[in-house]
Amino acid sequence: MAAVLKLDEFNLLDDGECDARIAAAKALLGDRLCILGHHYQRNEVFRHADFSGDSLKLSQMAAKTEAEFIVFCGVHFMAEVADIVTHGQRSVILPDLAAGCSMADMANLAKVEKCWAELAEVLDPDEAVTPVTYINSAADLKAFCGRHGGIVCTSSNARAVLEWSFARREKVLFFPDQHLGRNTAYGMGIGLDEMIVWDFNKPMGGNSPEAIRAAKMILWKGFCSVHQMFQPAHIKHFRERVPQGKVISHPENAFEVCQNSDFVGSTEYILRSVRASEPGAHWLVGTELNLVNRLADEMREKDVTVEFMSPTVCMCSTMFRTDPQHLAWTLDNLVAGKVVNQIRVPAAVAEPARAALDLMLEVVD
Repeated sequence: MAAVLKLDEFNLLDDGECDARIAAAKALLGDRLCILGHHYQRNEVFRHADFSGDSLKLSQMAAKTEAEFIVFCGVHFMAEVADIVTHGQRSVILPDLAAGCSMADMANLAKVEKCWAELAEVLDPDEAVTPVTYINSAADLKAFCGRHGGIVCTSSNARAVLEWSFARREKVLFFPDQHLGRNTAYGMGIGLDEMIVWDFNKPMGGNSPEAIRAAKMILWKGFCSVHQMFQPAHIKHFRERVPQGKVISHPENAFEVCQNSDFVGSTEYILRSVRASEPGAHWLVGTELNLVNRLADEMREKDVTVEFMSPTVCMCSTMFRTDPQHLAWTLDNLVAGKVVNQIRVPAAVAEPARAALDLMLEVVD
């Protein structure tokens, strides 16, 4: 039996050679292969995706595909979701296992269980609190939500998920991204004074029992490093320079950025909004650089200007780890009958995590 092809050999190839190998492998594998590409993926890899989208769209694509192999050009938690929603019946592959998510890493199971235990010193969390995890989290946190009557959300459906959650319990513990939770809840009419931040490095999250009892939203102290780059000053300077321009931001941005934007929504919402604009429109977009640059190139032909919000380059560095060399290595191994970097979520985690994900899809349908 042939040995696994070594990545070191592929790292010596230029992008052009990798492109040729990827195209040849895709032709040989045919319908056995499905490549999923997240919007934040670098162009050199994104162009090879069979389907592209945000986390929700790609999880739905993974659930629908009949392909034997799902190669996920994204980050680790996305590949975990693909394995969960396909019930372990597909080979889900992450070209670079080091492609993680700094936001997801800010909440782990031990920290969340400690939070739950500390909340239990003040109230009965299983009666009073719905745990909601952003899809940008590890599988075991999705499983935690599944075991405690909670649910998963994406930036596309966070409002619908929170409405469902508050209809069942009076409070929400939202992790790992505080900004998505805050921006969504505020848009629903929940005041900032009804929200507290849970600092997982402090006892009781740095909150008094009285503050915990009074809060509706308990926001985990997590954030996206990319969206942290955007500032209200960037919007101010744009409005001074382009008074007729429009500002659109992702809800992972800070509260002040979203409040100063004309529109706030997921990556899919951003794409739909900008693509629907009339010739002559001018947009400032607060989300990841690769998506914005592709959108700018696309809309230039329609006489629509798209600008990246920050003067500093900020891309998802962990997403960027997946390059043509890793993708070519992955596919050539599949052609040789070798599955590398397969993601497999243990059944004990996958089952309650799937329950939380299925519940999300029921709520948004």
